Amino acid sequence: WARAAIFYGSDRGKEVLESMGVSNTMSTVLPPLVVSTAVQCINMPLVRATITLQNPESPVRNIRESLRKIHASHGLSGLWHGTSAGILKTVPKYVTAVVVKDYVGKALPPVDPTSPTKDRDNLINSAIKSSAAGVAGAVLTNPLDVIRNEMFKTNLGLTDAVKALHKELGWDFLVRGMSKNIVAVSIPVASTIFFTDAFIQYTNSREDC
Repeated sequence: WARAAIFYGSDRGKEVLESMGVSNTMSTVLPPLVVSTAVQCINMPLVRATITLQNPESPVRNIRESLRKIHASHGLSGLWHGTSAGILKTVPKYVTAVVVKDYVGKALPPVDPTSPTKDRDNLINSAIKSSAAGVAGAVLTNPLDVIRNEMFKTNLGLTDAVKALHKELGWDFLVRGMSKNIVAVSIPVASTIFFTDAFIQYTNSREDC
């Protein structure tokens, strides 16, 4: 739900801001900035519990047990441990994805609204800009993903986690897991952008009827 909320909120938010006379740059950047920050804060306990559950050394068997273990060990605030790294990872990723999507969308040849293949052409354009946005978001935020996971694994703060990673791997930690992250992040992001874009095109076409 998080990605869909971010991209749908970003597109609708841009429309609202532009109708209010806000500049194109601010209309593009502000909605994903605000929505992705809010979503990250709301979703953080579940993210932390999921990553804890994925740890092979963890004795917990499900999300509920994971949440209880985190709360018992670190208190209520422990459920939001890593929020700073999560925001640093999530917000730039989605802002970048939205900016790249809009940039590529403007760079692509416009679809002729009178063309009999306009629906197919719109979907092709959506697929191209969604793919570009997904890859860009994944590559940019890979280092922050590494830092966030290290914080969850060790319960260190942001600065200490960076120092520990640098001591262990040097600056190579910035690209650790890059290939896997591109697949794991870019495909879901690109898919969400594509289907959200298709849904918005569908609703807009229904409104025009």
